[in-house]
Amino acid sequence: MKLTKLRLLGFKSFVESTDFLIEPGLTGVVGPNGCGKSNLVEALRWVMGETSHKSMRAADMDDVIFSGNTGRPQRNTAEVAMAIDNTDRSAPAQFNGDETLEVSRRIERDKGSTYRVNGREVRARDVQILFADASTGARSPALVHQGRIGEIIQAKPEQRRRVLEEAAGISGLHARRHEAELRLRAAEQNLARLDDVIGQLAGQMDALKRQSRQAVRYRALSQQIRKSEATLHHLRFVNATTEVADAEHAKDVSIRVVAERTGAQAEAAKHQAIAAAALPALREAEAREAAALQRLVIARETLDREEARAKERMAELDRRIVQLDEDIAREQRLAADAEGAIARLAAEQEGLEHEATATAERRLGVDERVTAADGQVKATEASFDKITKEVADLTARRKELENAARGHADRRTRIEHELAGVTAEFERVAAEAAASVDLAALAEAVATAQAAIGEAEAITLRAEAAHSGARQALDVARQPLGEAERRAHRLETEAKTLAKVLHVDAKNLWPPVIDQLVVTKGFETALGAALGDDLDAPIEANAPMHWGGANADGDPALPDGAEPLAAYVTAPKELARRLAQIGIVARADGARLVSQLKPGQRLVAREGDLWRWDGFAVAANAPTSAARRLAERNRLADVEDELKVARAEVE
Repeated sequence: MKLTKLRLLGFKSFVESTDFLIEPGLTGVVGPNGCGKSNLVEALRWVMGETSHKSMRAADMDDVIFSGNTGRPQRNTAEVAMAIDNTDRSAPAQFNGDETLEVSRRIERDKGSTYRVNGREVRARDVQILFADASTGARSPALVHQGRIGEIIQAKPEQRRRVLEEAAGISGLHARRHEAELRLRAAEQNLARLDDVIGQLAGQMDALKRQSRQAVRYRALSQQIRKSEATLHHLRFVNATTEVADAEHAKDVSIRVVAERTGAQAEAAKHQAIAAAALPALREAEAREAAALQRLVIARETLDREEARAKERMAELDRRIVQLDEDIAREQRLAADAEGAIARLAAEQEGLEHEATATAERRLGVDERVTAADGQVKATEASFDKITKEVADLTARRKELENAARGHADRRTRIEHELAGVTAEFERVAAEAAASVDLAALAEAVATAQAAIGEAEAITLRAEAAHSGARQALDVARQPLGEAERRAHRLETEAKTLAKVLHVDAKNLWPPVIDQLVVTKGFETALGAALGDDLDAPIEANAPMHWGGANADGDPALPDGAEPLAAYVTAPKELARRLAQIGIVARADGARLVSQLKPGQRLVAREGDLWRWDGFAVAANAPTSAARRLAERNRLADVEDELKVARAEVE
């Protein structure tokens, strides 16, 4: 046999189909490091039956498949084929009928590899024996690689013996002998298992013999039991006959008793008729008594309500009396304060008049000025009384307007300070009058005090107006705040309720796929009608019932006018094929397009109508639980968005 051609497809760096021709003579491959020279030798060893991935310089046998690069995606299969010239007919008998042998090995990712000879699938052992008969193989010394000569020189006697046997052409015989020995050992094991089966059958025969003896004994006992049961039934028949005779006698006695009771019943019926004749009068009397009782009850309830209203009125009057007493006490305190202030001013006025009279003889023309000063003093007293009343009003308002209390207190302190300045000015005027000082300064001080008092009054009025406007603005501003807070609270309550409803099965070991779906609003009913209870299945592979996904290559297209439901649903990849075969149509077009459906396809309307490829149809009714759950999920998302806006409005 001679090797004539080597073809590689997807093996390591050979991503495209590559044919390596081996012409007569010496064939060599020259190239730089990394160009794939070693991959050719490894391809030869791999197609000859190499089973060690380490010999292929790989971490796993799947690594011999092209793993992709920046310009090409990875492949899922790899194949190496070897063409052998068999014109000398030296191949094993099962392959020796053809002059050319094509040995190929194909591997698929995660599924293992298969061997074929001339297109017929064979065992790896058959391929290994084929090359062993030709004094070569995957681990043959004839395949020399880097460091191989040193390994042969340092080889152990057993390894040297294998080299000599292969050179002598008897390695195929050793392979066949090894396979024959394995078959003999398997036959010996089968014989040993056969002895065990024979022993087991002997034990079963003994058990069957015991069961046979038990069956014979059971048959004898069954006959005895049937005789005993017949005797028992006869005795029961005799007892039943006796009981029937006793029952006949008891029946005769009962007939006589019934006749006696019938006479007594007729007598009782006569007495009942007499009592019934007297019953209407008693009922009429009872009705009159009940009406009188009802009137008394209504009168009692009316009196109770009047008493309650009187008590409430008395309590209200007591509260008003207490309030009036507090108002009177407050007014009395204010009046006492005013009288004290007036008394102080009167005393000061008398002192000034006395001092002015004492100095009247010494000063000529001062009387007119003193009279003018008295008028100014009276005006000042009037202003002082007015200011005192204003201060009292501000003090009373302070209990109702707590936010403006400190400002009013500051203004009152300032007014009192100005009054103290006026009083000091009066004392200074009196001292100057006693010392014969010019009264012009006194008049100027009085005018200054009046101006200060007028300014204080204006400030007080402005403060009251500002406070009133601020309270009105506060009331107006609180209305939208209250509305925004109520809206936010309502949305929070709705969101919590929907979240609680949607997370009932949050601790489920295999959560349903419906919790991973996102549906465009308005298509929840259609999806629920199309999938139904299938939405309760999970996608975990270890679940007893789950979505595993499927390859959609070659699936037929939906009829014209039907739009895939997958365009409106965001779902895991395991549902992609199912959703691609469900079409959305108008309600009126479903019956027309159902005849164009291919096996596995179905149509659904947004209202919930369903048409299936096998002729099964469902009219829209109430939405399914899956549709309601999907609608609640969409509503929860909308509520969360509205809640964010509402919280921003509240802030």
